[in-house]
Amino acid sequence: MKLEVRKRRLGAEAKLGIGVFGTSFALFVLRFLVPRPVAMSNNGDGGRVLCGAGITWKGPPEAFVHLAYTPAPGAPPCRPTYLLTQSWLADLAVGIGRLIGLPGTLSLVVLGLLSSLVAAAAIAAIVLGLPYSFRTRLAVAAGLLLVVADSAFFGYFAAVLGEGAAFLGLLLVVGGLLLIAREGWWSYAGMAVTLIGGVLAVNAKVQTLTILPILALAVLLVRPGTLRGPKRWAAAVLVVGALGAVTLYAQQSVEPAVAPDGTLAERPGDDSREVNVFNSIFLNIVDGHHDTQADLAALGLPPSFAQYAGNGWWHPHPATTDPLYPSYRGQMSRRNVVAYFASHPGRTLEVLNRAATDQLTARPGYLGSFDQSAGFAPHAQEHRVPVVSWLTGLIAPLGLFALVPIWLFVLVRAWMQRRGALGVVLAFLLAVSLTQFGAAALGDGIEGIKHQSVALFTILLALVLAIPVRRREDVQAV
Repeated sequence: MKLEVRKRRLGAEAKLGIGVFGTSFALFVLRFLVPRPVAMSNNGDGGRVLCGAGITWKGPPEAFVHLAYTPAPGAPPCRPTYLLTQSWLADLAVGIGRLIGLPGTLSLVVLGLLSSLVAAAAIAAIVLGLPYSFRTRLAVAAGLLLVVADSAFFGYFAAVLGEGAAFLGLLLVVGGLLLIAREGWWSYAGMAVTLIGGVLAVNAKVQTLTILPILALAVLLVRPGTLRGPKRWAAAVLVVGALGAVTLYAQQSVEPAVAPDGTLAERPGDDSREVNVFNSIFLNIVDGHHDTQADLAALGLPPSFAQYAGNGWWHPHPATTDPLYPSYRGQMSRRNVVAYFASHPGRTLEVLNRAATDQLTARPGYLGSFDQSAGFAPHAQEHRVPVVSWLTGLIAPLGLFALVPIWLFVLVRAWMQRRGALGVVLAFLLAVSLTQFGAAALGDGIEGIKHQSVALFTILLALVLAIPVRRREDVQAV
């Protein structure tokens, strides 16, 4: 009798998973292609993703989307110096394109369909891992679809930008962690999904490398369904070890980059570290709207640098053009920036509040959605699924007054669910969102809305999972 009930339950679970996957994928395809394909235009950094896919490309930010990128005739081979896992997806899309008669071409349509497939599978994994009743799981699936398909996020799936891979990886990690807590082969499947998603998310860009220790702790805290004692810890350590090993190999697989001072980069992000710190100093601190001379003195910079207040690295007149700059290059360090913010809590709070507004704004206005043949104006954006970003946009002017209550709500729900995998998942998502928020807010002074997208996507996933209240019928359904 027990065997018969178990078979019936497995059959229902399989139908649920297949149904959610098929429906999600179909909706994503319609959302992506009808009435015309949409993507996210290149902000000028797309050459990194394209290089990882074997395509040499250089150019300024683009007002329109290029739906296909083809290697320039006679262009030298491109060796990536910066790892983004979106390059892996793009390279796979190039391979698929080769099979359908597009040799060497990256089709963003193929890339978007591939990403939609992964996103649909991740949502199905999350639904299968949730400790809720059938109706509650379907409601959560609907909420996840609204977040993933929102116009602020969906275009990144078909783009030469790093955020799309981060979104997909986080979705897979959530589904994997929830599945680990189930019994039998579900638990082993969850470990595999967590590993794949973790590699994608952690290596999506240098900013997301901080996800690695948070994910490792989450894997160790989730209790596998039927594994106990040494077997439980061995399985967790195996997943964490594999994640760390693959990440180390992946980060060392790219060519050493040349830092702005002409030295070879030894660690990921060394080629952009000075740029980011420079922008944080001259856009967040010495911005021309506060006591410039006092800020320069606190940073150990000469008074004459006041003329560069508010001028970022790519400004026509930055401090890098000053003859004194080489003597003060050592002040362009993270330690210096951290020391300043630690000793100026008022300014720190101001910067964080502005970053919170950026995060809730959700969508930068300079990333267009259409290719030029679609007939829209430059930088034109689609708004097919604007529900979530519209709601966050309404509260964006409140800054931290809106964002902090959201963090506290997720924290409380994580504590309430602390005995189960869902509590671990909520704590993981909150920790990732907070660290991504802080890194983007204080560590970089440009593209605040875009650089906050991973933090926003993560906290919205947490909200969708945190809102349902677990009832008695949910316990019986697990």
